[in-house]
Amino acid sequence: MTSHDLVLAWPRPADSWFEAAPAGNGRLAAMVCGTTVIGGRRLGHWQINDSTVWSGTPSTPAEGLTDVMAAGAGPDRLEEVRAAIRAQDYRRAEQSLMSFEGRYSQEYLPFVDLWMSLDGEGDYLGRTLNLDNGVVAEEMVLDGGRRAVRRTWASRPAGALCVVLEVAEGTADIDLELTSELRVVQRTGLSIAVEIPVDGAPTHEPTAEPHRYSDGPVDGYDPYAVAAMALDTDGTVHVADGVARVTGLSRLLLVLTSSTGGADFWSGNGPVSREGHRDRAARNAQAALRLGTDQLLHDHENDLRALLGGMELTIGGRRAGTFDVAEEVLSGKDEHLTATVIVQLGRYLLASASRPGGGPPPTLQGIWNREISPPWSSNYTLNINTQMNYWGAETAGLGACHDPLFRLIERLSETGAPVARQLYDARGWLAHHNTDMWGWALPVGMGHGSPSWAIWMMGGVWLTQHLWEHYEFNQDLDFLRQRAWPLMRGCAEFCLDWLVEGPDGLLDTIPSTSPENLFISAEGTIESLSVSTAMDMALIRALFIRCLAAAELLAVEDPVCAEISTALSRLRAPGLTADGRLLEWGQDHVEQDPQHRHMSQMIAVYPLDQIDPDRTPVLAGAALATLEGRGPGAMGWSWSWKIALRARLRDAATARELLLEATRPFPGDPDQPGPVTGTEWGGLLPNLFSTHPPFQMDGNYGLMAAVVEMLVQSQGGVIRVLPALPEQWPDGACRGIRCRGGLAVDLAWSDGRLAALTVRRLHGDDGPVQLEYQGRRSQIQMPRGSSVDLGADLEVLC
Repeated sequence: MTSHDLVLAWPRPADSWFEAAPAGNGRLAAMVCGTTVIGGRRLGHWQINDSTVWSGTPSTPAEGLTDVMAAGAGPDRLEEVRAAIRAQDYRRAEQSLMSFEGRYSQEYLPFVDLWMSLDGEGDYLGRTLNLDNGVVAEEMVLDGGRRAVRRTWASRPAGALCVVLEVAEGTADIDLELTSELRVVQRTGLSIAVEIPVDGAPTHEPTAEPHRYSDGPVDGYDPYAVAAMALDTDGTVHVADGVARVTGLSRLLLVLTSSTGGADFWSGNGPVSREGHRDRAARNAQAALRLGTDQLLHDHENDLRALLGGMELTIGGRRAGTFDVAEEVLSGKDEHLTATVIVQLGRYLLASASRPGGGPPPTLQGIWNREISPPWSSNYTLNINTQMNYWGAETAGLGACHDPLFRLIERLSETGAPVARQLYDARGWLAHHNTDMWGWALPVGMGHGSPSWAIWMMGGVWLTQHLWEHYEFNQDLDFLRQRAWPLMRGCAEFCLDWLVEGPDGLLDTIPSTSPENLFISAEGTIESLSVSTAMDMALIRALFIRCLAAAELLAVEDPVCAEISTALSRLRAPGLTADGRLLEWGQDHVEQDPQHRHMSQMIAVYPLDQIDPDRTPVLAGAALATLEGRGPGAMGWSWSWKIALRARLRDAATARELLLEATRPFPGDPDQPGPVTGTEWGGLLPNLFSTHPPFQMDGNYGLMAAVVEMLVQSQGGVIRVLPALPEQWPDGACRGIRCRGGLAVDLAWSDGRLAALTVRRLHGDDGPVQLEYQGRRSQIQMPRGSSVDLGADLEVLC
């Protein structure tokens, strides 16, 4: 720990999971709950996840496609659906379209629980989480005046969860035990082996079997996982009956590693025998143990600080220090500190959940999930939530964390190609509303899911925007050529074949839905199926424009570019409703829920930058009117989007008001899911997780991105400095905010005005940089590798 670190503090052990502190290394994750007194002993608990422990198998997507085709889905039925929608025969269209629905995507599952029983009661002095070095620390006074300090961290270099216990003024006795809610097939005092369900149904499908296990490998994949511990202590270790007992210790180093069939699939390795998994987990634990406490901690800190240290943000005067979460962050006493914490917490959570070489990307719950049947399967929801997890990755200096998402997109391009071909007679690839580690690319819903959420063909199209964003921030032509362009091109091919000519000669998407929202038809019925929703058009337009830009940068000569260019000119432009708001559907339908939590037509404002106050003032005014109609808060992720949208539209005052709403304590029971309508507002839980309810990590990631957006923006070839700074935030500073074009910005402001500004070119070629502050623009020259300090020459911007 350094004197500059930001540390969160809780005075008591966690009474619930929602008070526990998170740790993670991109694959292994733990919720550190602290200790509670039971039967005269202190019982500590670590709830542990492995991001590769999912129900299902690699063959699940292909099996689902076979089932859907057998039910009659395919190009002929698609034409029936289109004809019914054109005739406004919505019941017939829905009935035909539901045959395209597969079962469901699979579940991200809890892995194991580690329990440490410590002799003696005593006093618990508190827990801390250091958001700069990723160490959770606990202090206790045990019977007889013994002082115990316990530290936990998840080391990426060692691939291990590390727990250190140190006892002063005496020794202690502990019991260690591993348990799991999965099917346990082998358990010793130092390891546990489990089988993972080959199918897991979501809670909203009550007629489906919750979990189905196999009797062994399925098509070469073995749903099997092992967690192994290794101990180094000055005490005496005795292992029996599934419990490891250590007596007379004054120091203990515990490391835990895992080996899973899912990890072998994700990394592209061949299958491993069950004995091989057990050997590998034990071998990796011993290798980590040999490093010792000091080296493990040193390597972990160097790794995490190197990633997190590239960007820093302080609103107000407090960033370094130890802050009581309830009294100083959630109390509302210092909104500056709360905003500062929200940004660093989001960065810490992303660095803990998404690392190159780790596991799949964070889900709805990040990589922290305690529930054997989690809400929404703790999967990937592609109509905003998965993307929101990464909205702040580039701006917050965590571009490397994007890699697991790109790996998922690559997987979807493989599983989504046969879906495009067989279901829709289309080239390329697509993904729908949900996916999982295996790359489920079909619609979900089991033939009875509402098309408002089950039928949406744009999931892959939105995901590809992240490929282009990564290039724009890092200017890496090799990445663009080798990874981004092939995926973008394939997705564009699908869009070219998905578009059909409308009666006016423009191109339409049909069937088309505006995710999860409904409208009232002319006959007064509540409907979801439409033609050319605003979100469809905005996403396809963005993909086409970016494909042409990529092809030009790479000097690619590809006939698909001519197709894209022709189709681009025939896409429908954004429209307005009769009362001056952005059109959501292809027609000016009456909204069934005027304050719906989704604002899909607003994607053109953020993150796609197709509507802007300077370039498209009429549409920007319509966007503001749309936000006014939607109203203020809802749940965490919806707040995050509204704040980012207000920032893009330069409405600082409302962005701040929404942030204050979103960061208030949640007053309800987080174990009770709220209505999906969003009529019950969310908030922050005692451990600062954002809740829907249920808890969803996208709210944390989205809030981090939105606050950064209030301070620096770089869309449209212009770096905007303090574009949405509230007057209640008169002072602050940030370092290393990343900008498109391979740039980084350091700045400070005082009394509400810019006080210092430095622009650095980290990547890319020479070229001018456009800067804007308070509506005035200037241009500076930025040679490769240069840094321009404008601190003494602010009149160029003021």
